[in-house]
Amino acid sequence: MRFPRSRFRVAALLAAGAALLGTAVLQSPADARTPGDDAAAQAMAPQATIWEDNFDGPSGQGPDQSKWRFDIGGGGWGNNERQYYTNSTRNAALDGGGNLVITARRESGGFQCHYGTCEYTSARLLTAQTFTQTYGRFEARIKIPGTQGVWPAFWMLGGGNWPTDGEIDIMENIGREPNTVHGTLHGPGYSGEGGIGASYQSPNGQPFRNDFHTYAVDWAPDSITWYVDGVQFQRRTPADLGGRQWVYNHPFFMIMNVAVGGYWPGYPDGSTVMPQSMVVDYVRVSTLGSSGGGGGQITGLAGKCLDVAGANAADGTTVQLYDCNGSNAQKWTRPGDGTIRALGKCLDVANAGVADGTRVQIATCNGNAAQQWTYSGARDLVNPRANKCLDVTGNNAANATPTQIWTCGGGANQKWTV
Repeated sequence: MRFPRSRFRVAALLAAGAALLGTAVLQSPADARTPGDDAAAQAMAPQATIWEDNFDGPSGQGPDQSKWRFDIGGGGWGNNERQYYTNSTRNAALDGGGNLVITARRESGGFQCHYGTCEYTSARLLTAQTFTQTYGRFEARIKIPGTQGVWPAFWMLGGGNWPTDGEIDIMENIGREPNTVHGTLHGPGYSGEGGIGASYQSPNGQPFRNDFHTYAVDWAPDSITWYVDGVQFQRRTPADLGGRQWVYNHPFFMIMNVAVGGYWPGYPDGSTVMPQSMVVDYVRVSTLGSSGGGGGQITGLAGKCLDVAGANAADGTTVQLYDCNGSNAQKWTRPGDGTIRALGKCLDVANAGVADGTRVQIATCNGNAAQQWTYSGARDLVNPRANKCLDVTGNNAANATPTQIWTCGGGANQKWTV
């Protein structure tokens, strides 16, 4: 039996000249599923690495600033935490052996926390300003710390409007539960104690802190599946939300941190040993094979296909509606990185426009937001940056009618079967 717990988290997303605020509140022990409960939940083979950090470099060097930035401060982070997060190499540095070490220390460093002079320092690293991604396998090989009052985590946020933008907790552990890790979703109407998640128990009875383990999620448009060392322990789909909104079809960023104290883990006591370190071997994001396949038709208005005009692979070629004919100009893949591809190019909003009527084309894949698409349960293909739908111009079902982006209105000319 598991008992309700309270956890509150605030994510301050800091970058030079800019700040983004996100808040996360605590989960309850939601219903867990065993791997056998859902035969559809099979491991999806990762296809290609999109982003990774192997933490190669000399001992004492800070993390790569082109990949990781820092949250800094000691305001309690919404959880009444006791640490001050710094950007010091005393709290986050490479060990010279291919690992990043995030260390929580019993020290003030002269910092002021919400309760007075800080008693602890630690670090919280995030990719909000350097890398965001929609869908894929997100994984890290980590040796977690473990002592009363310490709370390591590897997780993701979908933006600064919490819980509306969503939160995916890939791995959390609290010191008083050495043999247990948790994975949880937070979204509108199921945040805080209503978070939907499950725990995973060490299969050999050994505390997770004793060794490295790989913690991962496979995130697809309509499912998120959790693994520890390749063993699936939970899968969630929109059906698990009881009619509440699935908010996992837009880019998220990653966070790694070690908190000290807080409502959920409790606080250091006489048994607590400091310092405590989380050692990270690698963090990797890959595409998923199940999101792509060999390419297939995308059908829309009047049953016609999304088509690259003239089967022309040149940048800027219009994407149109046309009778389905099985040609390569109508074979679209979704490799799991948020893009939709044909003829080796990406479905692209021309000039990264956001206005109604902006033309849709193919262009060389470049990773920008004009090439990100999400597919909703309502069969809309949405460009999240513009917050507009892929639209058949003029609701015209004639062959060669061009596509555009337009404010989502629910019309048949914005409905697609992928």
